[in-house]
Amino acid sequence: MYIKRMYRYIAVFFIIIFINTGHLYADNKVVFKFTKEEFKTLKVRKIRGAKSETDYTLDANKNGPYLRALASGGASGLGKEIEIDLNKTPYLNITWRVEKDLSGIDEQSKKGHDFAARVFVVKKTGLTPLSNKAINYVFSSNFNIDDYWRSPYTKSSIDYVLSTTKKNLNEWVTVKANVKDHFKLLHNIEVDKITGIALMTDTDQTNISAIANYQNIFFSAN
Repeated sequence: MYIKRMYRYIAVFFIIIFINTGHLYADNKVVFKFTKEEFKTLKVRKIRGAKSETDYTLDANKNGPYLRALASGGASGLGKEIEIDLNKTPYLNITWRVEKDLSGIDEQSKKGHDFAARVFVVKKTGLTPLSNKAINYVFSSNFNIDDYWRSPYTKSSIDYVLSTTKKNLNEWVTVKANVKDHFKLLHNIEVDKITGIALMTDTDQTNISAIANYQNIFFSAN
């Protein structure tokens, strides 16, 4: 009787864990799946003046599909309009790797404002794109994690370092950022929902080459 009761408790214990874990993953808001079907639907944003576009291709490893980006003096971004409720899922999660970085450039300047990998989150705050507020989460080649500065091209965008090749060159890194808190910290606005997200590898300012990979980009409750 004791043994039967013990097995029953164990079974209930694992059912509770399964339910709670399932609920946790169900709350996640996946942004990019990096499938062939999704790839066809992503919006390409060409950067004015760039001599070429970034070359984006799909690949996969043991952790699933990912996007490989190669920029050789060019720039273009991939994005989608998506509404994320930051009161429910404020945390942006990114797994990424920079194979070839841009060390030695001044990423805070106009002439050096290139990043081997970056993910934008955008909040529409007006009638024109110029009035929108953005946070540009970057995999920096020269600065330190948690460094941030206003974009040299627009006051409406802040560059924020989540990873750096000074620590993790050619290594997969998983990072997390509280987007709701960052909009308050960086733009001094309360944001309940964001309306768009994009990624980009660009070298149009420096005319050198960078290679990066993006995987598992989603929002979570914690």
